[in-house]
Amino acid sequence: MAPPIETSYHRILRPLLFLLDPERAHRLTLAMMGPLAMVRKPAPDPPALATALWGIRFSNPIGLAAGMDKDIRAVAGWQAVGFGFAELGTVTPLAQPGNPRPRLWRLPEHRALVNRLGFPSAGMEAAARRLQRLRRRGLKIRLGLNLGPNKDTPQERVASDYVALVARLGAMADFIVINVSSPNTPGLRDWQSPARLAPLMRPILAEAIKLTPRRPVLVKLAPDLNSPVLASVCEAVTVNGVDGLVACNTTTAREAVGVQTEHEGGLSGAPLKTRARAMVAEIRRRTGGRMPIIGVGGVFSAEDAYGLICAGANLVELYTGLVYEGPDLVRQIKEGLLELLERDGLSSIAEAVGSAAPAKESEPS
Repeated sequence: MAPPIETSYHRILRPLLFLLDPERAHRLTLAMMGPLAMVRKPAPDPPALATALWGIRFSNPIGLAAGMDKDIRAVAGWQAVGFGFAELGTVTPLAQPGNPRPRLWRLPEHRALVNRLGFPSAGMEAAARRLQRLRRRGLKIRLGLNLGPNKDTPQERVASDYVALVARLGAMADFIVINVSSPNTPGLRDWQSPARLAPLMRPILAEAIKLTPRRPVLVKLAPDLNSPVLASVCEAVTVNGVDGLVACNTTTAREAVGVQTEHEGGLSGAPLKTRARAMVAEIRRRTGGRMPIIGVGGVFSAEDAYGLICAGANLVELYTGLVYEGPDLVRQIKEGLLELLERDGLSSIAEAVGSAAPAKESEPS
């Protein structure tokens, strides 16, 4: 009898993958997801894990975070391991190579990654061809598309990049994520300023309205926003009709999460868990629970995912946890979530959303 997939990963695959350069190991992992999809069929998700958001039914709340499958190469594999959805990308309008290598590093002592990839992308036309093939195959997994501008796009044309992406790819996605929080594209995080975010989002949302049906548009935020800025961002996206927030991207504030490293780029993984949970809770408090949230950061177990959900996340994504724990992590999290719901006397994952978040407080005048 073959060893369980989690045993094979920890005893065989992970040691071999960790001998390779991280980016080469990443490419090999994507290549392995196709064969995995042919031999592994996930069991149907129990109804208790299902959730509805934006009129879309997700069979479970666990999704793949953006960055793992930038060019939409392994979607059947993500469905096979049991994800309820996958956020693909970041996709840019034109193909671009990203930053020079090396640009991805493991920090095993912290169960973390540092990347300065810089949106390597095959471009939106390649993405469109792959998405069209996927839709013809009838895959059931829900798909989000994470969109970003080209590195050499002038600031005055960044909105046009996003609009072009929504126009070309939006109809092939279940939801759209506007990435304004990667630390690896110069100037991108400046768009998180409330004064700049609102005018950026208006043409994007106007383009999304043209889609039939209209796709929800979310904004992905950095974990390094201070509380006053985050409060202003929450107000800006609420007023302008943004459908949700993704919290959060990678951090550049390494020392604040207890990590020292010489590598440049954004840090992801276990050190981000506490910050991500706090950010989700703050967004929920400041929006009165009316703004849907996808929680991302430091998810390595069912308890980690449940912590984000109880803080206010409607859905949860992971990436770095998959690198360290392997593909069976998704099954383990879903089984653990069922146990946690039973422990807390809850009948569905929707009942847990925000159950640990503080009530909205009145702002000082």
